[in-house]
Amino acid sequence: MPKQKISVIIPVFNEAEILGSTLQQLKQKHRGSVDEILIVDGGSTDNTVQIAAESGAKVLHSKNKGRAAQMNLGARMAKGEVLFFLHADTLPPAGFDRHIINSLEDGADFGSFMLRFDWDHPLLNLYSWFTQFKTPLIRFGDQGLYARRENFLHAGCFDERLTVMEDQKIVYQLRKTGRFGLITKEVITSARKYRSNGVVRLQLIFFAIWLGYYLGISQDVLVHFYRSQLSR
Repeated sequence: MPKQKISVIIPVFNEAEILGSTLQQLKQKHRGSVDEILIVDGGSTDNTVQIAAESGAKVLHSKNKGRAAQMNLGARMAKGEVLFFLHADTLPPAGFDRHIINSLEDGADFGSFMLRFDWDHPLLNLYSWFTQFKTPLIRFGDQGLYARRENFLHAGCFDERLTVMEDQKIVYQLRKTGRFGLITKEVITSARKYRSNGVVRLQLIFFAIWLGYYLGISQDVLVHFYRSQLSR
């Protein structure tokens, strides 16, 4: 069987402060199964695009701003048989590509990693602890979502009508196409928003959005609530 290649897809908007470090570490952490790193920009006004280009990543410009639209563009343009969607402020573990390939070879069709924050806070540690369970209710984009290309396309891609909770919806869609695999290694994601907004306060905001989504509250209301509550 030919060796599978991974396309890493990172949606960005004004991430100049952290993107360079993320890309540098990605290059150091993979073990040869990464075919390309695609940076999909949503109209950044800082040096995000320049930093991405100088790092050797392929830069795509999305006409539509929004994580779902940007990730879908990356998926359409990707060359790899495996798609790995990653946030700009999330770092996968060393050898992440081999962990993904091993998971797929063991029978998974899509999956994610466990999560840890870069802040040793008791409540964040508790939240991270829950990511060891396979329930889709706690699967979010900051855990690093990977999928076979054909499964992702069959699932219908990310719903571009969603500004929030697009990651939850694609997980449920992917579950209809194949088997979920949980890699018991941790990605490390930035706690920058928790530091700015307060851990308890931000977690309550996220919970309200999560609950509102499942109660059928409109995206306009959820997005307005989210943006109005964040300090930055």
